[in-house]
Amino acid sequence: MKILVIHGPNLNLLGKREPTIYGEVTLEQVNQILISEFPDVEFEFFQSNHEGEIIDKLNSIVESDFDGVVINPGAFTHYSYAIRDAISALKIPVVEVHLSNIYAREDFRRHSVIAPVCRGHIAGFGYLSYILGVESIVKLKKGT
Repeated sequence: MKILVIHGPNLNLLGKREPTIYGEVTLEQVNQILISEFPDVEFEFFQSNHEGEIIDKLNSIVESDFDGVVINPGAFTHYSYAIRDAISALKIPVVEVHLSNIYAREDFRRHSVIAPVCRGHIAGFGYLSYILGVESIVKLKKGT
C-alpha cells in the first residue's frame, strides 16, 4: 500500500509555532511516527508553503499507483478552491486532517472548502489526526 502525506503551509514549523495549539511534535517526528505505526505502508511525504506546489503534487498522482492521500492543507483549507479541484481529479480516497479542532477556533477557521471533496475529515487530535487518517485509508482499501 502506498500513501501520499501532504503537509501544507507552516507545518514545517511544527513544534515551534504555537505549541499550545499545534503541539510539540515536529514534522519529522510526525513522519517517523507514521512510518513506525504502519510498517507495511510505503509513504511519500511532501510539505510546501506554496499552493501551486501542492496542486502540482496532487496533479502528478492522478494516474499513479498511490492508494490514498492524507492532506493537512493548513490555512489553504479555508479558501483554496484550486486545491479542492486538484483533489476532485483523484480517483483514490483523500482524508483531510488537522492537528487542532478547527471548529473550536476563530470563525474564519471553521469552514473547509476541501472537506466536501474528501472521503473524510479528522481534526483536533494533534499528531494522532494523521494516524487516524492513514488508518482510515488502510481500512478502506482492505475493505474492513
